[in-house]
Amino acid sequence: MTDRKPNAKPAAAAGAVLRFVKMHGIGNDYVYVDLFANPDLPGEPADLAIKVSDRHFGIGSDGLILVGPSETADVRMRMFNADGSESQICGNGIRCVAKLAFDAGHVKGRRITVETRAGIKTLDLTIAGGKVSAVRVNMGPPTLAPAEIPVKLPGERAIGVPISLNGRRFDMTCVSMGNPHAVFFCESLDAIDLNLYGPTIERHPMFPERVNAHFVRVHSRSEVTMKTWERGSGITLACGTGASAVCVAAVLNKRTDRKIVAHLPGGDLSLEWDEASNDVFMTGPAVEVFRGEWQGR
Repeated sequence: MTDRKPNAKPAAAAGAVLRFVKMHGIGNDYVYVDLFANPDLPGEPADLAIKVSDRHFGIGSDGLILVGPSETADVRMRMFNADGSESQICGNGIRCVAKLAFDAGHVKGRRITVETRAGIKTLDLTIAGGKVSAVRVNMGPPTLAPAEIPVKLPGERAIGVPISLNGRRFDMTCVSMGNPHAVFFCESLDAIDLNLYGPTIERHPMFPERVNAHFVRVHSRSEVTMKTWERGSGITLACGTGASAVCVAAVLNKRTDRKIVAHLPGGDLSLEWDEASNDVFMTGPAVEVFRGEWQGR
């Protein structure tokens, strides 16, 4: 996909406010801006993302997501991390994009399409009381070729690759679900200090676009628990593309079946790597927290 000019037109008017909706998908929280209703932003999106994400001086979030018109889908999403960097997609965020679009009346059907930097995604909506309560997302097929993830490793796939991190050996599996992910299976999540390993993995020189890191404990053929360090945001309560990557990595390492439940700090996601289509399907809730106007500087 080639990037077009942003839907948002930054406004420099004095006293301009940011009208927003705070939403989360199992604790992965973002500030959402409805560009259908509010097409002008009081600043550049990357700069706004940094400011609104601050949990002491801003609204507090894992980042900023813009929801607006699309020329190729029902709606378009742009997602900015807490450090201002723009990512291709957010799995938990896209479910909330669907909720905002449907609840606001911008889309009508129970199946919608969303344009992202990772391509167009198809979403099936669960409606309760006239509003979206949960969403099933077709995340598309995983990318496994190292050069396309990207990760600087030889071969056709990076499965169970040994790597030394802070003096400790791990086996790493790399998957892209629109965003790059490094998955590490371990016996005890309590023994993993994400504040130690997360930054090391995210900025490891073998990842030219940085990477999201996930540590996973497998309980059974259908159940795992994971915790995440997201590039640009740090420790988060959930990562939808990451959970999708974990599902793929677990199958590739023969640790689970293709249909699993992933327990994340913020809640549970249902994942399925469909063998016939090669697509990964992710199902989880979408929750509105509050609405407001932000006059930050």
